[in-house]
Amino acid sequence: MLGCSSEHRRQDRLAPAARCGHGPCLAGARADRRSGDARLVRFFCWSWSDDHRGSGCLSPARPGRAAKVAVLAVLLQAVIAVLASPSEAQRKKPPMPPPVAKESPLSKVEEIKREQQPGAKESVQADVSARNVAVTSSFSGTEIVIFGAVDNSQQPSAESGYYDIVIVVEGVPSRQVVRRKSNVAGLWLNTSSATFDLVPSYYAIASTRPIDEIAPEEFRASHGMGFQHLRFPPAFGQAQALSSEDVKEFREAIIHLKQKQGLYVQDQYGVAFIGRSLFRSTIELPANVTVGPFDTRVYLFRDDQLLSQFSVRLTLEREGVERYLHAFAFQHPMFYGLATVMIAVAAGLLASTVLRRGSH
Repeated sequence: MLGCSSEHRRQDRLAPAARCGHGPCLAGARADRRSGDARLVRFFCWSWSDDHRGSGCLSPARPGRAAKVAVLAVLLQAVIAVLASPSEAQRKKPPMPPPVAKESPLSKVEEIKREQQPGAKESVQADVSARNVAVTSSFSGTEIVIFGAVDNSQQPSAESGYYDIVIVVEGVPSRQVVRRKSNVAGLWLNTSSATFDLVPSYYAIASTRPIDEIAPEEFRASHGMGFQHLRFPPAFGQAQALSSEDVKEFREAIIHLKQKQGLYVQDQYGVAFIGRSLFRSTIELPANVTVGPFDTRVYLFRDDQLLSQFSVRLTLEREGVERYLHAFAFQHPMFYGLATVMIAVAAGLLASTVLRRGSH
């Protein structure tokens, strides 16, 4: 490091343009006694103190570091351009909604359905506390309140038990693979597996009392009411032949695993009447629930007979940055991969530059 003061004691070696007062020096010319020519020497200068006690000059940064900073700036500009500017496909075609988060227009289903049994005077009306639930980065689960009323109720009081209510909440169906582990020479290895279709990602059932006391077995089997009556058949093209006993064991394994994850819930006394006709129930959706539409079905029973049925749909959909990143990743996977690689390279260069500066 070369130093210079405001007085410049060695003025005979500096050109007039190199003199400076109390401010920083920008350039100085030094005569080379051996060759007789003049060389221009550049400095990056600094100064300090309140009373201009001194000033000094620092040598310029090395070219390698400047080149890295320039490369980093170019990479960041490229990433911003890829994320900000729409592609040709986006200009020609309007952006499609992110998968699962919103329903496709071709598979649009009515949000509310009513079914009244012939000859029944009573009918059930229900709704949920939120039809659309936003899933953001801070989503840690939510609680859904399901409430409703019985029209033309003949119930004398809320505690009489004149009617029974069963509420079923079912999530997005998907394909699931379950594997069986066996002890092979002291090691637990996957020895067999089974694939099932139409497995609900979430399933919750709540009722005023145990469902086997409310609805007959035939009704529960035909409507998929209860864990043992969930309808997810084995997929075609299994890796190995499965017996009926194997299918039963694998089905029970899926239900058991879903229960451990909090995705399959059963509450035999989860519905309560708060009046002659009003009722409510609370369903918890965990943080690991799958995003998508949820079908909520409410059944009204009297003496093992179905009187009325009401269906409403609630939807979990991504919001904020997560929604746009999800859409960008699935609609333009190649650009998403390139952007992630460039961001990783830029972060590495930035980290190395900061660490090198801190070490000097």
